[in-house]
Amino acid sequence: MRRTAVLVVVAATTVMTLATGMGAPLTSPVPDSEAYAVKDPDVHEAPGRAKRPTKKREISGARNALTHHVQSEPIPTERREPWPSSTDELRRNYDDPDRARPRKAPSSAMRRAQTSCEPVDFSGRTGDTLVATIKASTTVCINTLFGLAGADAQGAFQQEQMITVANALRRSALTYPGNNSGSAAQLVLYLRAGYYVQWNLPDLVGEYGVALGAAVRAALDAFFANTRSHDVTDENGEILSEAVTLIDSAQENARYIPVVKRLLNGYNESYNPFWWMLHAVNNVYIVLFRGHQMPDYVRAVESDQSLIQTLYAFASSHMDLLGTDHAYLTGNAGRELGRFLQHQSLLDATRPLVRALLQQSSITGRTAPLWVGIAEMADYYDRGNCAYYQQTCNLQDRLKAAVLPVRHTCDASIRVVAQSITPAELAATCSALHGQVSYFQRLVGATQPVAGDQNSTLEVVVFDSGTDYQTYAGAVYGIDINNGGIYIEGDPASPGNQARFIAFEADWLRPTFEIWNLNHEFTHYLDGRYNMHGDFEASLTTPTVWWTEGVAEYVSYSYRKVPYEEAAAEAGQRTYRLSTLFDTTYSNDPVRVYRWGYLAVRFMFQSRRSDLDSVLTSFRGGDWYAARVRVGAMRQDDTWNSWLGVCAAGACLTTDPPECTGSDVRALDRDCRRSNLSAPAKQYVNLYIKVPVGTTQLKVSASGGSGDADLYINTGTWAKENAYTAKSSTPGNNETLTVNNPKAGYHYISLYARSAFSGVGVTTEY
Repeated sequence: MRRTAVLVVVAATTVMTLATGMGAPLTSPVPDSEAYAVKDPDVHEAPGRAKRPTKKREISGARNALTHHVQSEPIPTERREPWPSSTDELRRNYDDPDRARPRKAPSSAMRRAQTSCEPVDFSGRTGDTLVATIKASTTVCINTLFGLAGADAQGAFQQEQMITVANALRRSALTYPGNNSGSAAQLVLYLRAGYYVQWNLPDLVGEYGVALGAAVRAALDAFFANTRSHDVTDENGEILSEAVTLIDSAQENARYIPVVKRLLNGYNESYNPFWWMLHAVNNVYIVLFRGHQMPDYVRAVESDQSLIQTLYAFASSHMDLLGTDHAYLTGNAGRELGRFLQHQSLLDATRPLVRALLQQSSITGRTAPLWVGIAEMADYYDRGNCAYYQQTCNLQDRLKAAVLPVRHTCDASIRVVAQSITPAELAATCSALHGQVSYFQRLVGATQPVAGDQNSTLEVVVFDSGTDYQTYAGAVYGIDINNGGIYIEGDPASPGNQARFIAFEADWLRPTFEIWNLNHEFTHYLDGRYNMHGDFEASLTTPTVWWTEGVAEYVSYSYRKVPYEEAAAEAGQRTYRLSTLFDTTYSNDPVRVYRWGYLAVRFMFQSRRSDLDSVLTSFRGGDWYAARVRVGAMRQDDTWNSWLGVCAAGACLTTDPPECTGSDVRALDRDCRRSNLSAPAKQYVNLYIKVPVGTTQLKVSASGGSGDADLYINTGTWAKENAYTAKSSTPGNNETLTVNNPKAGYHYISLYARSAFSGVGVTTEY
């Protein structure tokens, strides 16, 4: 980390991640790859190896799928996908969904803007009409179909419709010109969406049988046989990458091993300027990763072991990619080679190659992505033979010792583990987190953890860069790394459980020091400790995303005193009713999840605090259905619409602190506010605050509302026009008093109505 003692603390969120496009059953409250780790009861033990859960097959989802950042438990190595070909998600600021915009596809340049993209445009259509609709659509539109459910899903993805689209793709593939002028991308993406939705909703969509399999095989055969599918261009790469992913969606992994080998053997430096070609090559690792779940794939490799040799040859001949933006290609070759260690029949072919690659790389430095990936596979699938590999015994301890040497205790509740960090940066980080604890407690009005919560400490792990995070964090902590940091809650009811936020320094912002997404993620920890009973999975029993992500956004912005301009702009659109936002889930788009979550939470704090307190009481008791009933009973859409107008006009650009929570409405406290104060002309509103010993500065401000209020402060008795130690009496209500080195004890603050005033707020800071 670079040594500038400036701390910019950015927002974060709770994490369970999705590696690019990974999905899970939509019938669960939230897809399991998005919300919580799989706890598979079916465990087997390979000879001489560690026990491991039996993997359940998954299927690739939409392009640019929203990655999540809360995880209940570590994910087994066998469920963690190959490294992604893009670092876009690594740099995603959870407070700003647009910070990492999706990579623009070449096909988008060949299409006009689509005037309609609704489920009804596809549901129920068949034959040439369906094909024409798909071809006339954009890939952006087709990508939304991965989220279809209910009657829309049933009406869009019946087997006969899928066969029709597969036949259309075969015809298109026969004359494929190396670009999307024939709309091949839309056809492939539609088939992928159909497989994804049917996999998650089989009872609704119906079974897919041999007829569809034959049609898709014919389409893929025609595409890969067309020499233009070998073109090294982004235009071809986009469609090629989707076709490679379709191999896995259709579970044709064994059939297309020759295509996988061709793509790996064909890669050379001429691919490097074309991201979509690199993405296509990297997608073959998904085909290999999931192939192990299918017996015919394993039998094919047992029969012809040249695929194992191809992976070794790729890794050993492309060591030059390590330390570059394309290191994932070499690292994934090593990882997927090592994954064959799980098969007893392939150990003799795989072990020597794994050891050879370990000897060609090292635990730190430029070649670390290869070494760590291979070592993780050897440790997971062949741990009993770690001596053979020479350096993989006690792998996690070795990795921690090599790359996480810094241990620093902020206090009894917060510990920092880091790769490289200065004392000044540690002090700034601890100070920022300490301040956020008290800020959050005042905001929600809770200082005691929810019943049964044992997460009394948080460990903040900070890698030196995004590259280091992607290299080491998965192997050490069992997390997906296609995200901007991840919070692992564990089981908060279990004594000794360790909550942990795994993060990295935003190296692209140096010399400014910033732990990426720190405040947002820390809010998730605090919310889980003081508001949400049970673990993260339990909190999703009913829709609570409006609150969990909304409060993380609200605290991150308000604590840092940063205006959320994008959310204020959204308010002016009045896109969602409040009642709609209460139904938000992680399947909704990032703008709704984050910006509109922020707006809903801010509205509840400012305009419906008593209702919010009732909801939080239910959350704290784990009574999710009672909380659901409470929000369902609110009919605030008219008030909400009026509030949105005021918000968009500028009210939401203020960064006021939370309301003071003391039962005495006259009592102020540290960094809080009393709002909606009013008085007739010539009258007073009296307030007070108790200042602790050692306070260096007390700042009191009045703002907002109408009329004309003057601000007075005094010690010993109520402040008056003729009894004060300081005053501010400018026209209007914007008044500020600053007292340096204030005396410890009570200070008395008064608003005097020069003319009648209402809606004024008084804020204190020290």
